[in-house]
Amino acid sequence: MAMTMVEKILAKASGKSTVTPGENIWINVDVLMTHDVCGPGTIGIFKKEFGEKAQVWDREKIVLIPDHYIFTTDKRANRNVDILRDFAQEQNIKYFYDITDRSNFKANPDYKGVCHVALAQEGHTRPGEVLFGTDSHTCNAGAFGQFATGIGNTDAAFILGTGKLLVKVPATMRFVLNGEMPDYLLAKDLILQIIGDISVSGATYRTMEFAGETVKQMTMEERMTLCNMVIEAGGKNGVIAADETTFKYLQGRTDKTFESFHTDENATFYSVGASRAEHYRSYDVTKLEPVVAKPHSPDNKELARNCQDVKIDRVYIGSCTGGKTSDFLHAAKLIKGHQVKVPTYLVPATQKVYEDLFSLKHDGKTLSEIFLDAGCIEPAAPSCAACLGGPKDTFGRLNEPEICVSTTNRNFPGRMGNKQAQVYLASPYTAAASALTGYVTDPREFM
Repeated sequence: MAMTMVEKILAKASGKSTVTPGENIWINVDVLMTHDVCGPGTIGIFKKEFGEKAQVWDREKIVLIPDHYIFTTDKRANRNVDILRDFAQEQNIKYFYDITDRSNFKANPDYKGVCHVALAQEGHTRPGEVLFGTDSHTCNAGAFGQFATGIGNTDAAFILGTGKLLVKVPATMRFVLNGEMPDYLLAKDLILQIIGDISVSGATYRTMEFAGETVKQMTMEERMTLCNMVIEAGGKNGVIAADETTFKYLQGRTDKTFESFHTDENATFYSVGASRAEHYRSYDVTKLEPVVAKPHSPDNKELARNCQDVKIDRVYIGSCTGGKTSDFLHAAKLIKGHQVKVPTYLVPATQKVYEDLFSLKHDGKTLSEIFLDAGCIEPAAPSCAACLGGPKDTFGRLNEPEICVSTTNRNFPGRMGNKQAQVYLASPYTAAASALTGYVTDPREFM
């Protein structure tokens, strides 16, 4: 029987030869990730249901990553990290990326930063595996050809105790992207275009599979951006078939063996077109333009050039979606030699990305030098920071009803802080161009 890549992964994880969309199956979990926001709740349910003295199912398959509310004086936020720390010690969890000194993240050899980028950089994302995380953007890891999705605290607590979860097999929607990427477009433009086309509920509880020549040419970081935001279309997970690019990225990051799966030619897809005959949605990327998602929804799509009269108060470059090394490299290329007109916040996703800002060079200057020469605010400590608001003292948080162009993934009211603030989601190119003019700006104006 012909199956999609995700159906094959779930069949393997359930010990079945075949599975079909809509079927409820028990699957074995390869990795469970939780962080400082949902970890304490997950741990609380685990202890309540399995017992105070219960042991986790596998101390080497759990990854604990403080990243959301780290650099803050908020006592409750700090207590959350303490709960993770106590649990990691009690259970002897192998992968706990702790932060003990909040005043200086560099004094923490274990601290990594944003969970989704850290999972990839530390080799926890492998083809053919099943990864669950208590964070909606866990679908980021689908870029590695695995089944990765976000779950709630109760499901996570059940996995902590059993290593299993009951899952409904999602139907697959296929998005085929062809053509050579124009030099002014990035993966963020593509996913904002797709979400705008199908809406924030267009892929509810379905797999979004990305294929085509354009995707094959993408770096792992750009592929992660595509998969990261499938949740913004309601998707259960996003997935891209593993290939040489994937294997090269994983070299030296993991020594575990893995099996990669590919979608069969005659697999059945969920119809995404107007007629039942259209089994996938295709895009010629050469015909696309830079886009933004206007407030207050990720599917409120508009061409960047149509928003050039929108005056902005600040720019934010960071998050799991837009705070990777390549995101900063793209922004730096555009900003170099110019001056920013509005406060521009830079938040690297991980400690590795932070180090890249000070070592990676473009045109003879480090990225950090390019940004500081242009008048940007000094790069912050790696964390989720203002992407989801957080306590009042969070770096880059919108404490006033300001207008911000951001490389993050959500722009609901209050998402980055103030409920009256307006967030325009954009690619690193568009964010950088907007920083230079003080208005929402199409990056082609500087390219």
